[in-house]
Amino acid sequence: MADVLRKEMKLSASALSYFFIAFGLMFFLPGYPVLCGAFFVTLGIFQSFQNAVAANDIVFSALLPIAKKDVVKGKYLFSCMIELCAFAVMAMVTVLRMTVFSDSPTYRSNALMNANLFALSMALAVFGAFNVIFVGGFFKTAYKFGKPFIWYCISAFLLIGFSEAIHHFPGLSALNSFGFDNIGLQMVLLFMGGTAYALMTFVSYKKACRSFEKIDL
Repeated sequence: MADVLRKEMKLSASALSYFFIAFGLMFFLPGYPVLCGAFFVTLGIFQSFQNAVAANDIVFSALLPIAKKDVVKGKYLFSCMIELCAFAVMAMVTVLRMTVFSDSPTYRSNALMNANLFALSMALAVFGAFNVIFVGGFFKTAYKFGKPFIWYCISAFLLIGFSEAIHHFPGLSALNSFGFDNIGLQMVLLFMGGTAYALMTFVSYKKACRSFEKIDL
């Protein structure tokens, strides 16, 4: 599988997929929905799928001496690699905001979501939604990407809106904790987000393999 991933990285990938990893730094921004950074990361991955369709990459990959499911696996591995690289950037920024900048007036007066472990868990939820709705939807035809991307955009911004709103509800302010306040709850939420991401991606991958096997290229 290393060769398949290397092919995705060197031949199929758009440069924007790598450049957009930097949007993980949006977790630094006060007064801005930080989860939009996760959306922009997926927008970069979308560019690679768009390039792949334009270059007839799917047919080329299917002609290689590999199983059809390995074509699907390559796309999922590449998508997950970009997502997890961006997640690492977000995690580093979050650690800085939870430690060095935990008492910063700029962040303390921020009415929007703080960069904390709950924010990281919701970033994973956005990435999971991309893998299920867009990547999984793409492999229903292996060439149509507009409709699944629109459905993903709707879902992503619903998730972002939900994440920004939920901590304003009575009794849920702990979701927007600063620093290491309510760290036990925060860690549980991050674990749940990581588990959901892994399950969503795995189930979507298995379904995409079945769909792609039925397609006559």
